[in-house]
Amino acid sequence: MSALSHRLRGTLDELRAAGTYKLLRHLTAPMAPVTQIAEIGEVLVFCSNNYLGLANHPEVVEAGIAGLKKYGAGTASVRFICGTFDCHLALEDRIARFLGTEAALTYVSCWNANEGLITNLVQEGDAIVSDELNHASIIDATRLARQATRKVYAHSDLDSMRSVLGEVEQSPVKIVVTDGVFSMEGDIAKLPELTEVCREHGATLVVDDSHGTGVLGQHGRGVHEHFGITATGPAGVDVFTGTLGKALGGAAGGYVAGPREVIDYLIQRSRPQLFSNALPPTVACSAAKALEILEREPERVTRLHQNVAKMRSGLQNLGFEVLESPTAILPIIVGDTAKAIRLSEELLKKGVFVIGFGFPVVPEGAARLRIQMSAAHTDEHIERALKAFSELSS
Repeated sequence: MSALSHRLRGTLDELRAAGTYKLLRHLTAPMAPVTQIAEIGEVLVFCSNNYLGLANHPEVVEAGIAGLKKYGAGTASVRFICGTFDCHLALEDRIARFLGTEAALTYVSCWNANEGLITNLVQEGDAIVSDELNHASIIDATRLARQATRKVYAHSDLDSMRSVLGEVEQSPVKIVVTDGVFSMEGDIAKLPELTEVCREHGATLVVDDSHGTGVLGQHGRGVHEHFGITATGPAGVDVFTGTLGKALGGAAGGYVAGPREVIDYLIQRSRPQLFSNALPPTVACSAAKALEILEREPERVTRLHQNVAKMRSGLQNLGFEVLESPTAILPIIVGDTAKAIRLSEELLKKGVFVIGFGFPVVPEGAARLRIQMSAAHTDEHIERALKAFSELSS
């Protein structure tokens, strides 16, 4: 056995012994409020990012099939050579109009979008200021931007943010980057205050609203609509990143949306754009259809909010500690990682699919069950889930 194999096997054995080893559940049916897991059977899904119930929507599926038939399986090229199809341009135009920005650019994932954006906005002597609980894709993108000064401020702490910005006041360009919705906590960025502080310090604000788009705001436009502020302009967000793989159809893909000069610059310099194939056309067509459905059926967002309120109230009545949040994410704090995983397995045996998260995804002692709600959940689904929670062992 090589030294590497010995080390890896040792680590895996430790994870198994600690009860924190992660299993990949094998689904044998489409992602929906009810699906099938191999060797388990039918389960209620309360752990998916399928916030609007569009992942298996007939129109979304048919749009993907039509895109596959029209354009083929993929572009077989990067965007700047011959990989830009009209379905990409149509989707990007729709994203920009939906969010209220000048332009948008799609990537194969939001991870790529964050990497392609953040690493290219800064030059030698510039600064990146990041919330300490930002998504891993933002953290890794910031690490890649070695040419810039990189700073972290305490989570959603405006005084900390001001202090850090003061430390880099002389930097020609200052980028503040934050999640719109923090996926493990379920809380949201203090966007009105963030924009104000950024203007005070001449900083550019980048918001990854992957868990907010389709969820927050009356029409599901995201965290900026939730607060009633514009997407861009003097009091708004400068640049958005987001995903097509959650509320917007659930397939894959990400995007950057913002001023046209930012998008044009990314086309010229963003390495994930220059060296990776374009978004598969079938995904582009499905995502565009998902956006169309969201815009014509805002009642999906209303239903989602109602489902969140019903589940939250039910869990609290059962005595569970649920973190406050206006989003579709309901974290239940249980403390110990092994306990979170054990409770998750108990729920699965009762036909309710909820994931337990622990260290290193969340801090030691803050392990949790994370419930994610969908507009497609019925009252019966919620009642069955609450019954399963009421029967959990301590």
